This record gives sequence, structure tokens and C-alpha cells, in this order.
Amino acid sequence: MEATPRLLNHYHEHVRPRMTELFGFENPNQVPRITKVKINVGVGEASKNQKLLDSVVEELGLITGQKALITRARKSISNFGLREGMPVGAAVTLRKRRMYEFLDRLVSVAIPRVRDFRGLNTRSFDGRGNYTMGVKEQIIFPEINYDRVNRIHGMDISVVTDTDKDDEALALLREMGFPFRGEEPVIIGANGA
Repeated sequence: MEATPRLLNHYHEHVRPRMTELFGFENPNQVPRITKVKINVGVGEASKNQKLLDSVVEELGLITGQKALITRARKSISNFGLREGMPVGAAVTLRKRRMYEFLDRLVSVAIPRVRDFRGLNTRSFDGRGNYTMGVKEQIIFPEINYDRVNRIHGMDISVVTDTDKDDEALALLREMGFPFRGEEPVIIGANGA
């Protein structure tokens, strides 16, 4: 049997009791959880440059461990030279084990590699308990070989929780180790944290 992801163990052993203490939840099922993570890369030139789109799909597969889906335009927009059904990017939705492994790598390895990083913005919640952050360069992930990169591109990472309150979601992500602005990062697995 496979080992449980480190971040999932951290959630059960430390985050749930801490969230219960902070918000006074009476039932363990009231404690918010992360349900899925969506990673989206927009590639404007995908219709003109198929190789670029293929490289984005391959890189997303390396980063997430799951094959990316090609997203297509829903409507035709003549000003952008876009027709319905044209490829416009790639996306991956992670759940369960792969989601926790990706978040662990994101928080402990990739985010610390961002140049001039000052912390994640706490205003990026959507009002329904979901958090979205933008990454400017895919090369912060150690799975990406810099020498094989065709073009530097960014991506949007959305963390979806099962709570509809932003303060609960912020506390959850903070306890999971997300380095928000103006606070000390939580080191997972060190000294009982």
C-alpha cells in the first residue's frame, strides 16, 4: 500500500485540531478541506503554434503527474482572431492524493524558488472560500528542465475548498503552510508543526 501524502498527514494531525480550536467546530466534518486544485495555462498563440501548445501540455504533465486537457474557445471573437473550438490553452484538475502531493511541492519547493518573493496576497480569495494565485514562470517547479523550455509562461493555480467563508479558507491554507504576506511560514514536519 502507498504511503499517505505528507501534507494529508499534516492536515489530519495538526490542521484539523487547530481549525477546531480557532473556529469552535463541534463536528470534525465541519472543518474545511481542500477539495481540488485547478491549474490553467492560457496560450494565446496556440492556434498558430501547435508546438508551443504541445510543450505546455507536456510541462503541465510533468508538474502535476497528470495529463493536461487542451481548453478550447467557447465563442468566436473576431477582434482576437478567435473562432469557436480553437485551442486556447491547457488545464489540469487535481484531486485527492495528486492534489496533496502537488500542494506539498508547491508550498515547500516551488514558491521558495520565486525571485523577490514577499508572500502570497491574502486578497486573492473569491468570496466563496476559493483561493487563486498566479505564477509568472513555470521554471520554479523542479520538474521542469530549463534547457528544454521553449518559452517561459505563467499559470493560474486555483485552490478550491469546501467552505464558503474566506476567513476559514485563509486559516486553512495558512495552517497548510501557504506563505502569506507579513507572517512567518509554517514548516511542515518540523518540531511537531
